[in-house]
Amino acid sequence: MKHYSAFAVAREALRSHTGWERAWRSPEPKKRYDVIIVGAGGHGLATAYYLGKNYGIQNVAIIEKGWLGGGNTGRNTTIIRSNYLQDPSAAIYEKSRSLYEHLSQDLNYNLMFSPRGVIMLAQTHHEVRGYQRTAHANALQGVPTEWIGPQRVKELVPIINLEGPRYPVLGGLWQERGGTARHDAVAWGYARACSAMGMDIIQKCEVTGVRQENGRVTGVDTTKGAIECEKLGIVVAGHSGQLAEMAGFRLPLEAVALQALVSEPIKPCMDVVVMANTVHGYMSQSDKGEMVIGGGTDGFNNYTQRGSFHHIEETVRALVETFPMISRLKMLRQWGGIVDMTGDRSPILSKTPLGNCFINGGWGTGGFKAIPGSGWGMAQLMATGHSPLTEAFSLDRFKEGRFIDESVAAGVAH
Repeated sequence: MKHYSAFAVAREALRSHTGWERAWRSPEPKKRYDVIIVGAGGHGLATAYYLGKNYGIQNVAIIEKGWLGGGNTGRNTTIIRSNYLQDPSAAIYEKSRSLYEHLSQDLNYNLMFSPRGVIMLAQTHHEVRGYQRTAHANALQGVPTEWIGPQRVKELVPIINLEGPRYPVLGGLWQERGGTARHDAVAWGYARACSAMGMDIIQKCEVTGVRQENGRVTGVDTTKGAIECEKLGIVVAGHSGQLAEMAGFRLPLEAVALQALVSEPIKPCMDVVVMANTVHGYMSQSDKGEMVIGGGTDGFNNYTQRGSFHHIEETVRALVETFPMISRLKMLRQWGGIVDMTGDRSPILSKTPLGNCFINGGWGTGGFKAIPGSGWGMAQLMATGHSPLTEAFSLDRFKEGRFIDESVAAGVAH
């Protein structure tokens, strides 16, 4: 794998950029792998990467029915934070956030990580109490966050309107080390590193069946033929239920569309991320100047990747009240992603009833921020059979009543 650097860019500029190699290979599938990961999004690629880096398991195939990073990894609003209430959640999200800080160096690929800070606005007294409680929990968990008052919010976000007619800003939960990263680059960086280790990334290859014998997985049927494996990881976000059904078990999930949009680019006016759960909207400004805007999920189960006028109206109405200066902006584009939601709004990283088959899903609206930590824990679980990061997120919690309730931190916006 060629090392990316300023010197490499200068060298290639002198020879008309003829020396660049492909970032990753596109091979045909082999007959057998030690591990198959279904889903070449951020979580699947991160799982494969840490299997190779941390455990030396490199005979791995990452299978994707579409194109690499074309699902939720390329359809989100890039927010990274770890200010969750419950201890297991804070642990895996803080692991992820800390990995993001050095991930560009680890992968030798610029992910454009920007620790610009995240504010979760409190616009009701109920939210004030909830976020103050979360700030105390974060202090005990070793996650640096703080409760700030309205004037501090105004200092950080000068364009905000504190005296909204419906929901005035009463304060916020501030995580200074939260931020954003370039979503496509996260997938591309992991893919390049996986390919360099000899792993096969197989695109346009849909899984049509899961093979098993004596209660253990033996391989998968795909549109490119049957492929045998020793272990199987299912990491397919909103389509987790379909893959689980192929493997012979059911998951406590529902799939819905989560919508977002971006505005036309404008001059820099906002250098933090602001989330407003009460009014169902959150916003940041991209490096290109676009205002990246997101809202809640659709109120019905579906598998669309399109937006709808209803959500444009609801989300923009709320944000115009909170940020009056954006009222004259034109929308540039809109999209949707298929997210899989559990009842307690926490993910599933677990062994399954099928031997040597593992599931990573249920991230709902918060999957992007968890990519490195999810991959780290999932790789440990698949390689060794146990991971402290994933233990609380097993499927057993649903039948045992060990719910990880994150409705305050993740149930509405992000």
